[in-house]
Amino acid sequence: MTAQAGAPLLEVRGLRKYFPIVKGMFRRVVGQVRAVDDVSFTIQEGETLGLVGESGCGKTTTSRCILRAMAPSGGQILFRSRQGAMVDLAPMVRAELRPFRPEIQMIFQDPFSSLNPRMTLLDNVGEPLLINGMRNRRERTDRVAELLRLVGLRPEFMHRFPHAFSGGQRQRIGIARALSTNPRLVVADEPVSALDVSVQAQVLNLLLELQSRLHLTFLFVAHDLSVVRHISDRVAVMYVGQLVELAPTSAIFERPRHPYTAALMRAVPVPDPRASNIGGALKGEVPSPAAPPSGCYFHPRCRFADERCRRDAPPLREIAPGHFARCHLAEQLNLDIRQG
Repeated sequence: MTAQAGAPLLEVRGLRKYFPIVKGMFRRVVGQVRAVDDVSFTIQEGETLGLVGESGCGKTTTSRCILRAMAPSGGQILFRSRQGAMVDLAPMVRAELRPFRPEIQMIFQDPFSSLNPRMTLLDNVGEPLLINGMRNRRERTDRVAELLRLVGLRPEFMHRFPHAFSGGQRQRIGIARALSTNPRLVVADEPVSALDVSVQAQVLNLLLELQSRLHLTFLFVAHDLSVVRHISDRVAVMYVGQLVELAPTSAIFERPRHPYTAALMRAVPVPDPRASNIGGALKGEVPSPAAPPSGCYFHPRCRFADERCRRDAPPLREIAPGHFARCHLAEQLNLDIRQG
């Protein structure tokens, strides 16, 4: 997990994704769901950026926009090609995106539904190779065997179907498929959340080993802070479609500067029967991205909010070297992350 200095591999600027709300017989647009609302960050080559937040905060939509599985409503997705040029993926059409598809791949959350049950491992893992021009079946077979060994599976398994494997083994198959095109950026969308805890550790250690061996760069999407702390170099926290904090992992876990980040950390269970979370839980409900509150989106649930928080939307600003927070009071607050 060593980030390299220099130009970033990926730079996201002001990314937005709005979904229209339509009503009536004539399907008139009456509003917008702001699933991703002005998100900006960079990822250096060789780095792992953890993207965390509650369900529905927009982290998966952000990752799918970066993959261009869906078209963003605005902003830039600047990706550094193998030739060293920064290209904006956001406005590209399907044909223009095709040369960049092998360089950005995804590991899906559900290892059961992400594999075609009617295809063997050879065809599941080898399909991206076929799509990207490897027509010789013997070459594909050799490459699939190499990939299976890489993720800790036996090459003899390639003629079996996905139902013959456990959840952890299926996720290893999904990782092998993601690596088949030699990608430079891998988007992992909660890749261990559907697995048993003991298997989670094995898969996380595998990802770290592969990153070191293949010089991979990860955008790691998750809601489990302990997983993010284990694998990430930096952490970005999302709330109602916006980044509210972005910092190196050690800094954000030792001293978070946004009240929402501190609340997330207090909500993590601790293995101590005497520990209590009384007073640690957030009050109120998560605002709707279709009708976010004025000013800071977090102010209805924040015990530190003042009139400025209710009136003025805070920018994401640098409050310490490499540490960004979207909070008017970030420098003044001394946030307690200990449980009650």
